[in-house]
Amino acid sequence: MFDKEYDVIVVGGGHAGAEATAAAANMGSKTLLITMNLQTIGQMSCNPAMGGIAKGQIVREIDALGGYSGVVTDKSAIQFKMLNKSKGPAMWSPRAQNDRMRFAEEWRLALENTPNADFYQEMVSGLLVEGGKVVGVRTSLGIDVRAKAVVLTNGTFLNGLIHIGEKQFGGGRAGEKAATGITEQLVDFGFESGRMKTGTPPRVDGRSLDYSKMILQPGDNNPEKFSYLETPKLKEQRDCHMTHTSQLVHDLLREGFDRSPMFNGRIKSIGPRYCPSIEDKINRFADKSSHQIFVEPEGWHTVEVYVNGFSTSLPEDVQYKALKSVVGFENVKFFRPGYAIEYDYFPPTQLKHTLETKLVNNLYFAGQINGTTGYEEAASQGLMAGINAHLKINEKEPFMLKRDEAYIGVLIDDLITKGTEEPYRMFTSRAEYRTLLRQDNADLRLTPKGYELGLAKVERLRRMEEKEKNSDKFVAFFKNTSFTPEEINPILEEVSSSPVKQSDKMFKVFSRPNVTMDHMLRLDAVSNFVAEHNLGTEVLEQAEVQVKYSGYIAKEKNNADKLLRLENIKIPEDFDYRKLKSLSYEAREKLEAIRPVTISQASRISGVSPSDISVLLVFLGR
Repeated sequence: MFDKEYDVIVVGGGHAGAEATAAAANMGSKTLLITMNLQTIGQMSCNPAMGGIAKGQIVREIDALGGYSGVVTDKSAIQFKMLNKSKGPAMWSPRAQNDRMRFAEEWRLALENTPNADFYQEMVSGLLVEGGKVVGVRTSLGIDVRAKAVVLTNGTFLNGLIHIGEKQFGGGRAGEKAATGITEQLVDFGFESGRMKTGTPPRVDGRSLDYSKMILQPGDNNPEKFSYLETPKLKEQRDCHMTHTSQLVHDLLREGFDRSPMFNGRIKSIGPRYCPSIEDKINRFADKSSHQIFVEPEGWHTVEVYVNGFSTSLPEDVQYKALKSVVGFENVKFFRPGYAIEYDYFPPTQLKHTLETKLVNNLYFAGQINGTTGYEEAASQGLMAGINAHLKINEKEPFMLKRDEAYIGVLIDDLITKGTEEPYRMFTSRAEYRTLLRQDNADLRLTPKGYELGLAKVERLRRMEEKEKNSDKFVAFFKNTSFTPEEINPILEEVSSSPVKQSDKMFKVFSRPNVTMDHMLRLDAVSNFVAEHNLGTEVLEQAEVQVKYSGYIAKEKNNADKLLRLENIKIPEDFDYRKLKSLSYEAREKLEAIRPVTISQASRISGVSPSDISVLLVFLGR
């Protein structure tokens, strides 16, 4: 049935598996995606949206490297919003609502049009391992398929257990069975495993809701998009809505707490801190009498609606009774109740920066198997695992992103250095260099790297180079062109900024907080330059950020360069920390377990103090 040996086998067809398949195949590896259901490739298991705070930056980074998530999102979007526009550009985060069915369809079609990608529908029940190296997989039908590398992206399916009130049943997602066999085998190999929990809200019939009682949540007036390529821009959008819970709703939910698997001990694992269930919210924030509920359509034409903010595992009768008491939901009809799901994961400190496991060569983990939550976090790990699986089997240098190069770099470094005991979610606050890692410059940061890997096509590189050239040219124009007090003072007066008494360079006045590009475009010299060079929105945005935040950007770059010196000090792979008696006991224990590759990584391990780092530096002759 199969080729004698594949280069890469990817297990699981979610966001991580889809990106891993695309990356390995596009780089030239003969790749097989094995998944339990080919109809759910790229399935949005939870909310029908991509992006958000820091997550939007990750999608842009995936796109810049040549991944598919940004393109698929743009082709299936029904609404677009740039979040945090009232803050600085380091915080701006794109988010799109998507047509759930079209999103999965676009992913399927994209992969089917990818050369070197094969597909097979079945459950993988085990790995083939010889001499400490993975050499393939075994399916539930007993078929052995050999490969040089394997990427596991099992999502919530490993021994998945679904909870609705006091009822529980095996499953990796509603209506789909759990995957068995892999966890037990990996534990036998010496891997540490754990259990995590996530949840999802009820889906309801939009025809039964009264939107007139809710607050309208439209998309942006001039919607942007995720991909840097020529993907379609939204010409029309679907509205979302917002409503709130109340004290009555909370009281009705509390009535079911004695039957809640979260509170009666049936669920023992930890759920995502930043996406808590409604029962968790009213328990943890007992002083709050209401919480926001976002009412999100599932697509262009379907009437199914996602009730964002009402994730729950309470009994279905309690869910229904409480939701009926939410404003606008008085006549609600359920499509399906909310539920919680518990599943196996493997603490990511057992991985290298490449996402290859330390215990079994050529075996890679990506996505929720590593303890993360979120489509975007999973997709970025899948991309990196697919890239590195291809590079490893072709005896090429691994591809890793540093913390000052990408949010993807921050994510992976956090996971393998600090580990996680609860589902990990990316935030802008996790990145110490967020002024450098903006959503508007992901292409400038990463497209050259994607091109070198063979993932980003030359057309993408040329577009990036053109944008960079025009942005630099425009910034130079502001540095070299003067204004007169007569033309600038009316604008400064308008924004309550101090008037000027003499001419000066435009760069200086443009750097003022309240002066925007729209204001500058009212100056003839600026508007003429833009028209003459045919500068697009992306260039205008990039130039404005470079002018207004040049000091912050330079400072962060300098800090990053200082840290890079520690990044360049490598620690030998077989280094024996036990012989350094000056190290604290905790540091020795953590360093032995995680085995950092550089001094910089060692310094980020919880429990390793600055004095421990000094001991290491002295011993390494630095």
